[in-house]
Amino acid sequence: MTSSSDLPPYFGIDPEVAASRLAEPIDTTRFAKAAAFASRGRDDLARRGYAPDGKKRLRKFSTWEVCRYLIPVNSAHLRRVLKQNPDLPQGTGESGAKWFTLEEVLALREHFAVEGAGWREYKAWRPEGLPAKIVAVANFKGGVGKTSTAAHLAMSAALDGYRVLVIDLDSQGSMTSIMGGKVTDEWQTVFPLLACDYARHVQSENAVRTAAGQAELPLDETLTEALEVSPRNLIQSTHWPNIDLIGAQLNLYWAEFQVPVWRMQMRNWALWDALGSALTETGIVNDYDIILLDTPPALGYLTINALSAADILLVPLGASFLEFDSTGRFFDMIYSTFASIEEGENRTRRAQGLPEMRFEWDAVRALITRFDAAQQTDLANVIQAYFGDFMTTYRQELTAMVGQAGEQVSGIYETDYRDFNRDTYVRGRETFDRTWAEVKQVILGAWWRDQKMAEKG
Repeated sequence: MTSSSDLPPYFGIDPEVAASRLAEPIDTTRFAKAAAFASRGRDDLARRGYAPDGKKRLRKFSTWEVCRYLIPVNSAHLRRVLKQNPDLPQGTGESGAKWFTLEEVLALREHFAVEGAGWREYKAWRPEGLPAKIVAVANFKGGVGKTSTAAHLAMSAALDGYRVLVIDLDSQGSMTSIMGGKVTDEWQTVFPLLACDYARHVQSENAVRTAAGQAELPLDETLTEALEVSPRNLIQSTHWPNIDLIGAQLNLYWAEFQVPVWRMQMRNWALWDALGSALTETGIVNDYDIILLDTPPALGYLTINALSAADILLVPLGASFLEFDSTGRFFDMIYSTFASIEEGENRTRRAQGLPEMRFEWDAVRALITRFDAAQQTDLANVIQAYFGDFMTTYRQELTAMVGQAGEQVSGIYETDYRDFNRDTYVRGRETFDRTWAEVKQVILGAWWRDQKMAEKG
């Protein structure tokens, strides 16, 4: 005989008892209350990585870290160089256990680049005269490690000495929280860049209409205000000396509704090109080495702008059937969307005798994240086989250190290795070091190819 305790928990539920446990029906104001609680909780959790004065600061790096990860010299030689050059940053701490800020590490790197052994790579390579490489991290499947990957790539590049601009296009603002950004409304996000691009297009159309004796199209208050916004005023510094941020917050989602309205009002506005044009025409691409775009988990208008602006596309996914399937559909939607844009644009261009346009990316890489080798190797191999040269070779393992960094709303590079044993830190850091190595290889290869093409004229 089977007792009630042996039955699954979904048997024997008394409807009357179930009803007694229900609260009163939920109205819309209850969501406002839940949102307010969540907002306070989010601020509290985010500040776990902040200093007592409410500001986020980057920790210092030990001599061991500097010599192992940042500058290719041994610690004894570094100590000799510091002793011989008292004008160089000397770090803080007793005896040989010195600690350096990243600004000090960058200054030391400059010194070794000039005075050090010529065959060593003290500074990461960057061709002169070429713009920043724009890297979009995108997938419309949520929870694939997109923001974490983008944040750690930004930090990896910064530790390598590159100047980095991170643009948060996700209205959830997770990247903004990681970077310690403060955004009060949509006017401190990329929204005014999109609005300004449309407003300028309206102005150009109005110039044509005026010449033809036609009535001008109106510029509403939003568009007029957007024309007054300086893109550089949207950029805020972070606790990293060489990472800047254009942040995001909830109101940015409004762009997903406003952009198609503008497009309907003016069908010849290239809505997909607004972000790329803003970065190029304002010279922002010349102020940085790498621009990282963190996109929302949807192929909406913000993501389309990111993909259009990008030179390189990174697509994180987990080693599961659902994420593999979703990513395949994501690629299909990219094809459908951009092929449709090309077809429509080129139909008009052919009629006007203009050269055709096409979208191109230097490279696309799909990256397996949160990888568990013990359970997911077979499926990861299948994914690798089907996506082929789209895949990175390294699979980003989930380690205890990565998980703890996420709880602190920070990156593993911001975590003090003394909070772990040395081996745990080395394994955790390797997860993103190897990811950066593959991405850096793509970036350098693309720059090299661009440089050779420029030299050919």
